[in-house]
Amino acid sequence: MKRKHDQDDEASAAVAEQQPEKKKKEKKEKKKVVVVAEEEEKELSFAELGLDPRLVQAVAKQGFEKPTLVQRKAIPLALRGEDVLCKAKTGSGKTAAYVLPVLEGVLKRKKTDATPYTAGLILVPTRELADQVHKAIEEFSAFCAKDVTAAKLTENVSDAVQRSLLANVPDVVVSTPARAWKVVESGALGLEKLEYLVLDEADLVLSYGYDEDMENLARSMPKGVQTTMMSATLLSAELDTLKGIFCRNPRVLELDEEFGEEDEKLTQYYVRCGEDDKWLISYLIFKLQLIKGPCLIFVGDIDRSYRLKLFFEQFSIRSCILNSELPVNTRIRVIEEFNKGIYDIIIASDERSEVFGDEKEEKGEGEGQDGEGGEGEEKKGKRKGRKGKRDEEYGVSRGIDFKNVAAVVNFDLPTSASSYTHRVGRTARAGRTGIAISFVIPKELYGKHKPTSIKSCEKDEKVLAKIVRAQGKMNRKLEPYNFSKEQMEAFRYRMNDALRAVTKVAIREARTKELRQELLRSETLKRYFEENPAELSHLRHDGELGHKARQQAHLKHVPEYLLPREAKKELTKGAGVGFVPFKKVDKDKKHRGKFGGGKGKGRSFKVGGGRKGDPLKTFKVRRKK
Repeated sequence: MKRKHDQDDEASAAVAEQQPEKKKKEKKEKKKVVVVAEEEEKELSFAELGLDPRLVQAVAKQGFEKPTLVQRKAIPLALRGEDVLCKAKTGSGKTAAYVLPVLEGVLKRKKTDATPYTAGLILVPTRELADQVHKAIEEFSAFCAKDVTAAKLTENVSDAVQRSLLANVPDVVVSTPARAWKVVESGALGLEKLEYLVLDEADLVLSYGYDEDMENLARSMPKGVQTTMMSATLLSAELDTLKGIFCRNPRVLELDEEFGEEDEKLTQYYVRCGEDDKWLISYLIFKLQLIKGPCLIFVGDIDRSYRLKLFFEQFSIRSCILNSELPVNTRIRVIEEFNKGIYDIIIASDERSEVFGDEKEEKGEGEGQDGEGGEGEEKKGKRKGRKGKRDEEYGVSRGIDFKNVAAVVNFDLPTSASSYTHRVGRTARAGRTGIAISFVIPKELYGKHKPTSIKSCEKDEKVLAKIVRAQGKMNRKLEPYNFSKEQMEAFRYRMNDALRAVTKVAIREARTKELRQELLRSETLKRYFEENPAELSHLRHDGELGHKARQQAHLKHVPEYLLPREAKKELTKGAGVGFVPFKKVDKDKKHRGKFGGGKGKGRSFKVGGGRKGDPLKTFKVRRKK
């Protein structure tokens, strides 16, 4: 017994001696993280980072003059073979930060070993992001296309086509975790010699339900795979789980400092109003051009997106829709055309809204949400069963590279502060200014306008409080959006007319028509447009869908007497604003026939002896004798 006690004492003493050493090591590691994130270095060029000249040439062709902060920090670490865990804002250049090191590794290996095998696997949570990353790989490997091959596994094709795609053994594969595991399990893709693994939007991967797929992929990979993880946060249970599975001892890069100036260029407003006022203000904002430039409007569900589009059509406001029901090719094309400036307004249904991770976080805060989680999860499960044809790999508020967005409108407030941050992060990027406007329905006004109310708006005030706190930590402020209620009231009857015309039948018909059209375009015409790219200009996604909605011509223009004084000069220059007659007069129309005044055999009927001018002035009064 004494020996045991002695051994225990010696062990505890050894542990006590080791603890300060461990603490010192932890402090050193923490210092390393801070130094990596904050140390000032001279701005290096891409050539000085140690990249292949062909990659540098491709980067120059894309118009990138100097590496961004995330590229300066992450690329050298990745080239040295270290695991990297990086927190970086969307739009900071993180795609190039992980794609270039992977391509560099492939090119370096092929100088000595030309054996074909898949060396790099890039996993992303959504199909749209996969397409974006695949295009970036093609662009960066433009001058070494013979030496680097890449495959994207998110296309909706048969297993036979997928096998033929992978038969050539691509060097780099881009995929969602579910699709990647499917092809690995079938034997079409081998990961025995995998060298590079990248997880983009890593904190979303598990939130999107890929946890089982990730565990299966981890078992299929060899030990020692170099891992790069890009994330919007460094504090989440999902991220810790992935870090434990894939990373050995990652270098952590927290790169928020450089974006302080950009954050100041984002102006955030909120509007407390009823459900009907939400529609009225949206109509005024876009019809009177209070917001100019490309705009993203986020709504809570798919039906909501079609209702808003049909509502806008009543006023000749063009917009296009983005949701999980549309074919992936259509969604990708809508994003591309929006970035080119073809469309000004996208109405995006943010059904997922990153709810999985955020709801866990919110439950912990304990703001009257205890006991509601089970019900919410039940409802989610029912919704999942009802979705059926919806794309579970769809996500629009994060990861997608929307360019030059002037404004983000949260028509329906998201369910969490985190989702709000990702939504408004679509604007005020790359040094540009941006506006975010969010509609908040007070508790006393919730459900007052029954035809258009939705369940998610019930907790808008609680969500707003969380958003204000979260934005305050980032030194951002939300201000109330001021407008003249008196001038707004003059437009209410027009809004009500338009909203009454958008019935449930019209929404259902529009949704069916849009889906039918896009499926036809996506599948049947895909090959034709690949061979004839010039013909693509004839396909627009912002066309009118409201054939079942009652068309009201008088709503498509704004009468001059309704315009505020300040807006008259600016707005009356363009079409669609000005005097609106009660009856449309067609100057070219000429009456023919017996009483016609135009060309023809019939005689014209003239009052007052055929004199020109006002017929009432031709009558003569005869005096009685």
